[in-house]
Formats: sequence, C-alpha cells, structure tokens
Amino acid sequence: MFTGLKNIFNIPELRKRIVFTMLMLAVYRIGAHIPTPGVKGEALSQFLHQSAAGLMGFFDMFSGGALSRVTIFALGIMPYITASIVLQLLTVVIPRLQALAKEGEAGRKKITEYTRYGTVVIAGFQSFWMAVGIEKMGGGAFVESTGWSFRILTMITLTAGTTFIMWLGEQITERGIGNGISLIIFAGIVSGFPRAVSNTIGLMRSGEIAYFMVFIIVVLIIAVVAAIIVMERGQRKIAIQYAQRMVGRKIYKGQSTHLPLKINSAGVIPPIFASSILLFPATIAGFVQVGWLHWFAQQLAPGKALYTIVYVIMIVGFAYFYTAIVFNPVDIADNLKKYGGFIPGIRPGKKTSDYLFRVLNRITLGGALYLAAVCVLPDIFYKFFNVPFYFGGTSLLIVIGVALDTVSQIESHLIQRHYGGFLKGVSVKGRR
Repeated sequence: MFTGLKNIFNIPELRKRIVFTMLMLAVYRIGAHIPTPGVKGEALSQFLHQSAAGLMGFFDMFSGGALSRVTIFALGIMPYITASIVLQLLTVVIPRLQALAKEGEAGRKKITEYTRYGTVVIAGFQSFWMAVGIEKMGGGAFVESTGWSFRILTMITLTAGTTFIMWLGEQITERGIGNGISLIIFAGIVSGFPRAVSNTIGLMRSGEIAYFMVFIIVVLIIAVVAAIIVMERGQRKIAIQYAQRMVGRKIYKGQSTHLPLKINSAGVIPPIFASSILLFPATIAGFVQVGWLHWFAQQLAPGKALYTIVYVIMIVGFAYFYTAIVFNPVDIADNLKKYGGFIPGIRPGKKTSDYLFRVLNRITLGGALYLAAVCVLPDIFYKFFNVPFYFGGTSLLIVIGVALDTVSQIESHLIQRHYGGFLKGVSVKGRR
C-alpha cells in the first residue's frame, strides 16, 4: 500500500489532479465558514439546533455545517442534486430530452446546461423563503435589518454560493479526480466527523454515555460499513454466450461472458429524493405559521412512526423507479440479439427481456430493502442509543461509495501507466 502511495506522486498528471482536487475542496470548506451578510449567525445557529435538531442535522450533513451557521454556502449542493434528479426523471417522459440524451457529448452538454439553469432557479426559490423564514424567527432578532433589501441580498448571496459550489464541482470533475459533486458532498459529510467524535468523548468523560454503549455504537458502525461495502459491490452475474460467427473467410469462435446486474443499481438517489420530499412540509411549516401544516410536519419529522413508514415505502418505490430508468431490459435484449449473444436456455428477443426483467425485479427488492434498513439507522441511534451526532445511513452510503469511486479512479491512472495498483491484491470496483 505504501508503494502504491509513493507511485501516486511519481505520475505528474495524477499528482496535479490530486493537488488541484484538494485545493478546490479547501476553497469549499473556507466558504462554508463565511457568514451571510445581515444574519446573526451564532444566535440563529443555536436557535436552529435547539428547535429542529433532527431536521437540521440531515440538511446540515450535506452542507458540511454551513446551514446551521447560515453561511454563504448554506444551501450547499442540494439544489444541483435536485435539479439533476428532476432532469433525469423528465428525460423519461419528454421526447425532446430523450433525443438529447441519445445525441452523445453534444446532448449531454445541453442537458448539463439545463441542469445549471434549474439549479439557479431552485436555489433562488429556496434562498428567498429561507430569508423570509429567518426574518420571522424570533421576531427579527436574528437579522440586522428586515425588509426586501435583506431578502434580496440573502437570495443573491445564497444563490451565488450554490452556483459557485456547482462550478467547483465541475472543475474538480474536469481537472481533478472523479466526480466533483460527489467529492464536495463527501468533504461536507467527513468534516463533521471530528466534531462528532469530540462530542462523544466529552459525553463519555462527563458520564452521560457509558463506555460500553460507545463500544456497541462503534461495533455497529463497523458492521454497517462492512455491510454497505458488500452490498454496493454485490452483483448478479447472468451468463451470456455468443454464437460462432463468420466474418469474411474467418470464423470467430463463440465466447462466454456475463452480464453484471448490481443489487443496488439506483445508488443513493432513492433515499436522497425521498428525504427531500418528506422534509419539504417541515421546511415550509418552519416558515409559515399554519396550524394544520405545523401538525402535519410534526408527524413527518424524523423519529416519528409515520415518517419511518412513509420513508421506507418511498425508498423502495424510488429504487424500482430509478432502476427502470438506468437499466432497460428491452434494449439489452435487442443488443444481445443484434450481436449474436443469448442467455443459455432463454430464447433471444422478448423471452430474454422478460427474464432480465424478472431477475432485476428480484434483486432490486433486496437492494431497496437494504437501502431502507441503512437509512432508518439515524432514528434508531437517536432514539435508543442517544448518539450525540447525526449518524445517517445516507451519509455512510455517500462516503463509502465516493471513496470506492475515488480509489478506483486512482487505480486506473496507475495501471494505465504500468504502475502497481494502489491496493495490491484487492479488487476495487467503483459504482459506475
């Protein structure tokens, strides 16, 4: 492993990419501490932590603490993620977007452009209502001055912050290592770990949490991490046989290969999308003082039975829906038939697509239940173990997935230049 680390810095291009990525992430972390003009950040941060710990913990996790401190990066990268998900879903139902998706690089650039516009619109909407909510909290005690000047200034500041984060992510993707947006989320989540460990140690010393309970929590976290790694790399391999072909005067021997179907083809999209939808009523209720809406938001707050039930149902539903978007059995069956491939014992064409559809439905159920089980961990840890930090299944999924992807990217750079792998003897596979 140490030899692999040394080899990384022996490749000038890889070294530059890693250094550039680290600098961009450092810029992001610096921006997460710059306060929003006109907001009394410390007082508002304490109020938000006391009034909405579970809700704030989830959003604050993705922003790297910027939301609770109400900095210029308070919205984080979530508007971009929301816009990306919406564009992906619209691609299925809008013929124009479907055509763009099939145009290759040019179409991808156009969809990326639409995603940027959508990010600005969503960030502007969210920042405006955030400004209105901050104004009303505490009777205006958390702002320097009230009125449209404060609202417009806050909206411009937070929207510009999100746009800048989006630009940072794109720069990391083009000139750094791996997916820039994922690495930014990764940096935000990991930045909260030292504070969480420090809080836990402080509670241990004060006697509020027993040492044995901390040991159990650590064991559970290790077990969950191991389970996530196993499930994220889990595949169902379907045998594919290619018939003997004759090209010109040459006869090409038939080949045997396999079609890998991931257990969790949807990744972290289902829990992120489900969480965003479920937390929307609570967000609106915090800004608008309406009795029935406030009651409804309380029932859908993290930790409530209704929230957990609806959350699990939505994760399973979105897992099936998103898997159907990214994997089309009919297209796979047509491509196999076109190139002379078939599944042993299954007729080409419709029979093959039906078989793939059945297999995909079965393994997607296991992947969806796995996602749901991991994502309800925060409620269990909050309720029964009194964990002093937001230990989220979604955060672990993102951290582990991004770590696997990043190591896979570094491995590919090393192998292409005839260096030994970063982790010798270990097969590291990214999610893509």
